[in-house]
Amino acid sequence: MNDFGIISDEFIKEIQTTKNLSHKTVVAYISDLKDFGAFMEMRELENDIVLDYVQHLSQIRELQDSTIKRKLIVLKMFFRYLREHEYIKCDYYQLHVFKFKKNRKLPKTLSIDEIEKLLYCANNQCSVATTDCEIWKASRNLALIDLLISTGIRIEEAANISLDDIIAPERTILINGKGRKQRLIYISSSKTWNNLQGWLKQRKMYTVYTDKLFVNRYGKQISIHGIEYIYITLKKISGINCSSTPHYLRHTFATNLLSNGADLRSVQEILGHSSVSTTEIYTEVTAKRKKQVLNKFNYRNKML
Repeated sequence: MNDFGIISDEFIKEIQTTKNLSHKTVVAYISDLKDFGAFMEMRELENDIVLDYVQHLSQIRELQDSTIKRKLIVLKMFFRYLREHEYIKCDYYQLHVFKFKKNRKLPKTLSIDEIEKLLYCANNQCSVATTDCEIWKASRNLALIDLLISTGIRIEEAANISLDDIIAPERTILINGKGRKQRLIYISSSKTWNNLQGWLKQRKMYTVYTDKLFVNRYGKQISIHGIEYIYITLKKISGINCSSTPHYLRHTFATNLLSNGADLRSVQEILGHSSVSTTEIYTEVTAKRKKQVLNKFNYRNKML
């Protein structure tokens, strides 16, 4: 297919317009289509093209099933698009059925001690800051990290919070989640709320060119990479799990809610999961922890 690039661009434009996809998802789809396009060079569209591609991904490149499944999601839509627009006479994707192992990885979390070290580090940076710039930066970092810890929101959700999303009388924030779904998050911790208010005061000290809550040193909306860099810096100084990412904070938040007695449905709504099955994986983590505690501390274990 000599015009693969042109057709794939048309396809991307259509799904961007007709489907409720996040920017991150669209970028992933573009990348996966380019990968398939590279595989198709010097090949013709035929019955086994998708089968050959999957074999190439699994046997030659030795990719994980989860990665292959993700690539097939966009291919399924792409071949349907090709058939509907009569670029091909047959939907080659539908000629095969692909089955993969369903391996659900347990979410990785931080211990309470590690969370406390992270908060202590962020607080300490505020205490030792001397210049206006250092105070401004430390105040932002503390408010940001504390908000992630206290609410379990995603880093992209934190980056997209606007000043108008903050409902001060109710101590709540309107979160714009995946798929343009909105939810209200209540700031239950007074310390988290005070840190947020402290940052809002510092935010006014410099020229800002956006209405977003968290900004970078240039006064523009902070990026996801910017948040990741802040976390990396704090985790190194605090000495916590060196392989952890900001998403560990979300996992830790959810796991501890369930461990402390929160019901699954409420946790689902707080996290912004579209399906309760996504939230259920955290119950496996809490069950594992309970087993560890009982094995170690249950007095009955030492009795005859």
